[in-house]
Amino acid sequence: MASTRIDGDLALGRLLSRREALALIGASGVALLAGATPGRAQAPMTGGARPSCVARPQQTEGPFFVEEALNRSDIRSDPRSGASRPGAPLRLTFSVSRLSGAGCGPLAGAQVDVWHCDTAGRYSDVRGSATSGQQFLRGYQITDAAGNAQFLTIYPGCYGGRAVHVHFKIRTGPASARSYAFTSQLYFDEALTERVYAAEPYASQSQRWMRNANDGIFRGGGRQLLLAPEPDGQGYAATFDIGLQV
Repeated sequence: MASTRIDGDLALGRLLSRREALALIGASGVALLAGATPGRAQAPMTGGARPSCVARPQQTEGPFFVEEALNRSDIRSDPRSGASRPGAPLRLTFSVSRLSGAGCGPLAGAQVDVWHCDTAGRYSDVRGSATSGQQFLRGYQITDAAGNAQFLTIYPGCYGGRAVHVHFKIRTGPASARSYAFTSQLYFDEALTERVYAAEPYASQSQRWMRNANDGIFRGGGRQLLLAPEPDGQGYAATFDIGLQV
């Protein structure tokens, strides 16, 4: 499915009425709803206006997606060796909703894939690299009856030319009315990144991280894809609410 770009400056932080949201869907075929809500998912909308309805863009898959078929919640380890990648724990929950003319409710049975680099900026299973055959920091979960899919990972590292980010893909299977895939990326507040990167194992890395505003991909709507992690034990937790017309 072709990607639909939505003007980030126009849509950023703008609350849409239910009529506007449905009109947007009619034009683009896709709408993403709600904000990045730390700690918990938003309650499903059963009718009337949604309290916060913010359109969001798809973004590029990038070159490092691999169809590993790893159904697991804790994606920190390489399942072959059992070794976990070090880093600040990040508990990431996707709350996925289905949008229809009648309202917005949980989307159960959707596959949510997550992948990102480690603290040294390396992706697993990159062909021709030292990580070929490894499967750390990759996995998928199926949304439950409440539309939730939860992952335990680490705060991602960085590499040249990109802001700190996490890739995700949401897919529906043959059981749905039509096969559907949505791909995008999540980003982080720079003040939080500075705090996290001041500690090991991030502090000893030689790679400098890029500011969000300097990342060309982020500039294509990334402000609408910012996570808002909260402290959670020795790490952080964040929930990302997203609605799709499926």
